[in-house]
Amino acid sequence: MSAPVDPRGAVRVETGGVRVQARLTPKASRDAVGRLERLSDGSEVLVVHVRAVPSEGAANTALVRLFAEELGVAKSKVELVAGRTSRVKTLRIAGDGEDLARRLAALAAKAE
Repeated sequence: MSAPVDPRGAVRVETGGVRVQARLTPKASRDAVGRLERLSDGSEVLVVHVRAVPSEGAANTALVRLFAEELGVAKSKVELVAGRTSRVKTLRIAGDGEDLARRLAALAAKAE
């Protein structure tokens, strides 16, 4: 039995916002922020699905748009900071870090 996944592992509050680790699945049937998951290396991620294809940055653009919509922030507040060509992405979302972390934890809990 694995240890419970901690939302703080995938979402880290920092000065001026949060840093989010996400595992992106492109070409999905719908756009959705999903559950928390522990990867084989022990790191924790939010599972995210987008309909966009992983071509010419379309899936990354859809990822940024989805987080902005789900959190009610401007797209300019969501930045992809690592993982442009990887399935595991790191995003920085500007705003009230504690509030954003609570909203992300609620999204993950709703998906389980």
